[in-house]
Amino acid sequence: MTEPKDYRGKDLKGKDLKGEIFSSMDLAYTNFTRANLTSVNLTRANLYEANLASADLTSANLTDAELDIANLTRANLTDANLTDAWLRIANLTRANLTGAVLTDANLYEANLTRADLTGANLTGAVLTDANLTGADLTRADLTDANLTGADLTDANLTDADLTGANLTYANLTSANLFLANLTRANLTKTNLTSANLTGTWLKYADLTDANLTGTNIDEETL
Repeated sequence: MTEPKDYRGKDLKGKDLKGEIFSSMDLAYTNFTRANLTSVNLTRANLYEANLASADLTSANLTDAELDIANLTRANLTDANLTDAWLRIANLTRANLTGAVLTDANLYEANLTRADLTGANLTGAVLTDANLTGADLTRADLTDANLTGADLTDANLTDADLTGANLTYANLTSANLFLANLTRANLTKTNLTSANLTGTWLKYADLTDANLTGTNIDEETL
């Protein structure tokens, strides 16, 4: 039986690894900068503190993968599957997560500054204290997501679904929530200063002690 290759801590910068199978492999600290990882199988792989900056992970399978403290700056994760993945304190600044599946993923304190999450599925995801400043979450599904203490300053949440989401202590200053669905969302002590709430659905939402300075809530949506 062929022994699996040991890639832990190796330099695979710029390598073409399209379609490779790395399922359950130890890839901690590995350098994948600008590597082609299109459609790779990284299910349950250990990518702790791996460097995936500018890597192409289009349609990659990262289900239940360990990506804590990983560097995914400007990585392309279009249509990638990150269900149940661990991305705590990971750096996803300006990453492309268009159409990605992050159901039940853990993104505690992750940096998603100006990341593109258009149409992404973040149902049940943990985004506690995450930085989503300027992120594009247009049409994203954040049903039952935990965004406690998250920073969504200037984020675009147009037509996003935040049904049942927990936004306690979150900062949504100047966020665009046009046509967003916040039914049953917890907005206790949430900062919504100057947020665009035009057409935002707030049925049964908890706005206890929320800061609504400069907002334009449509009473018909309450």
